[in-house]
Amino acid sequence: MRTCYTGLVCADQLQEVVSLFGWVHRRRDHGGVIFIDLRDREGLAQVVCDPDRPEMFAAAERVRNEFCLRIKGLVRRRPEGTENVALRSGEIEILCHELEILNASVTPPFQLDDENLSETTRLTHRVLDLRRPAMQNNLMLRYKVAMAVRRFLDAEGFIDIETPMLTKSTPEGARDYLVPSRVHAGEFFALPQSPQLFKQLLMVSGFDRYYQITKCFRDEDLRADRQPEFTQIDCETSFLGEQEIRDLFETMIRVVFEQAIDVRLPHPFPVISYQEAMRRFGSDKPDLRVKLEFTELTDVMKDVAFKVFSDAAQQSDGRVIALRVPAGATISRSEIDTYTQFVSIYGARGLAWIKVNDLSKGREGLQSPIVKNLNDAAIEALLSRSQAADGDILFFGADKAKVVNDAMGALRVKIGHSDFAKANQLFEEAWRPLWVVDFPMFEYDEPSQRWSACHHPFTAPKDGHEDYLASDPGRALAKAYDMVLNGWEIGGGSVRIHREAVQSKVFRALQIDAEEAAAKFGFLLDALQYGAPPHGGIAFGLDRIVTMMSGAESIRDVIAFPKTQRAQCLLTDAPSAVDEKQLRELHIRLRSNAL
Repeated sequence: MRTCYTGLVCADQLQEVVSLFGWVHRRRDHGGVIFIDLRDREGLAQVVCDPDRPEMFAAAERVRNEFCLRIKGLVRRRPEGTENVALRSGEIEILCHELEILNASVTPPFQLDDENLSETTRLTHRVLDLRRPAMQNNLMLRYKVAMAVRRFLDAEGFIDIETPMLTKSTPEGARDYLVPSRVHAGEFFALPQSPQLFKQLLMVSGFDRYYQITKCFRDEDLRADRQPEFTQIDCETSFLGEQEIRDLFETMIRVVFEQAIDVRLPHPFPVISYQEAMRRFGSDKPDLRVKLEFTELTDVMKDVAFKVFSDAAQQSDGRVIALRVPAGATISRSEIDTYTQFVSIYGARGLAWIKVNDLSKGREGLQSPIVKNLNDAAIEALLSRSQAADGDILFFGADKAKVVNDAMGALRVKIGHSDFAKANQLFEEAWRPLWVVDFPMFEYDEPSQRWSACHHPFTAPKDGHEDYLASDPGRALAKAYDMVLNGWEIGGGSVRIHREAVQSKVFRALQIDAEEAAAKFGFLLDALQYGAPPHGGIAFGLDRIVTMMSGAESIRDVIAFPKTQRAQCLLTDAPSAVDEKQLRELHIRLRSNAL
């Protein structure tokens, strides 16, 4: 029987005999005395094996890294000067009386304390990778976060209800993972991108406070903060308005951060509109730690001789902005060229710049190849609006608004996270949450020549915006809200449409006729007819939250068995081929070029 976890043995147990289990992290032979660092999920403890117990010592001599052991021994204080303050057990050691090798280990493919392992190696040998203290800590933190969420929601009257994993394919913004049906030839289930429709059905059913920590699936291109399967803290509630929902879940996140990592987030979170976020930062998930903002110049650049600026300013969907970087005149030309190449990734065709050497000299104090093509009024406006000072640099974006926002928004973050920015106090090491609200209901899709829902077609319009659904859909704003933290969207939701008349208007704006609506969403539309209550909710990305808390570089570091960026599991070699018999049972035939 284990006395306690190995990593939790401490000075409170001095002179006690304890039984411990774990794995050999390190074995050291010091001239006849063998030291074993025994490890379990709670940490390390030092075990001392003296040769005066021959049977035990013989077993200790056979021990190697990653052997699984049981040891029994006396807790004693370490000799003065050998304490390890980094460990909970650092004041003590265990004088081994008994040592049993429960299972030997082959030589591991890597040392568990190697910090330079490739991700391919780690994911291929994920079982061993998960033994590393950093990964153990990450998954323990994930557990603490999930439990803090459950405690909070339980106290607020929320009920944990499961929803189906095999469901109907509905348009939700990404490709579905499809599951062929053996019983119904030629038909498919879809794995849920979210429990969105089912949680609305639960509101109609009278379960007015629902939550679920659940898997969601999206077949989309991957990056550091995405996985084909991810975990969502999914919540829905009835009879609360937009502000009440935000207040409730802001409190939840504040409580979770305090309980899980002892961090007290600002109170209250700042709130900005989607339009303001795009105007100031070019992003709907701005990183407020970066102290750089856009300066709007579209209106003063329509008549300048520099065609890059004037052409963009004259377009109906064009935009011209400046990004002022204080003290940035020291940025070298090679660094500017690197930034120019960087913004090209986002569609920018170049990166104009002006260095402010001496404001008192007017245009003569400015250094840039574009200054000669700007009139005095434009120069005065850009210097005044940006509040430029001697030693600054101004970077410019001029193109369609989307290109400008994407490219310059990314440049703002890149510069803001650089060593230069940190040295010049342009970046603040802090937790900076905010709400982004009042998102557009729709965005216009040029290829299809129709409007599409920015969130999903069941998001309610802002009060007074229902009439825009028919006359001017692009003007309609939604009761939608995102919670953003340090440049990551960690949660998002909306108030839902609960009245059929409004839902019909939204479908008409999306050019979804009654037949198509019934085919895709008939089960929800039918349910809404039975006294559906006002309702709304939010979903948080558990993986993202834990990634941020742990300081990990990728959400793969907080998921036990993740996929690679190519949506593969290197541990199990999934996805993989299946045999012909299985395909025939599913009524599937593969083309030869797919094999």
